[in-house]
Amino acid sequence: MSDAMSEKRLLVVDDEPRFRDFVARVATKLGIQVKTAADGREFMALCEVFRPHMAVIDVVMPRMDGIELVQWLADKEIDLHLIIVTGFAPNYATLAKKLGEGKGLRSVTTLNKPVRMAALQDALTQAE
Repeated sequence: MSDAMSEKRLLVVDDEPRFRDFVARVATKLGIQVKTAADGREFMALCEVFRPHMAVIDVVMPRMDGIELVQWLADKEIDLHLIIVTGFAPNYATLAKKLGEGKGLRSVTTLNKPVRMAALQDALTQAE
């Protein structure tokens, strides 16, 4: 039998490659399978096939922002632990969190950039 952690899947969407890589490295060290997306459309396509248990979503991205992705997840009734990240005003993440919770997403955490490794690890392990 494999342990439950090895079966955890994380999907990360952020338009900053360095941040995507940082999250992927931290999650991989925790035994989590990771896929990354550079934009919202790529996130949606990967979400359909990868079926993540968790997602890290940047709020401010070009073309399609994190708020739109939270709405899409809720509309699709995709049940996952959501970690919303922003490097802009913290109230952006709070708005996304309220939207997600209001739409029935069960677990929403917010982090502000720059994200410390310990805070990210805590958010990823709380998703159990």
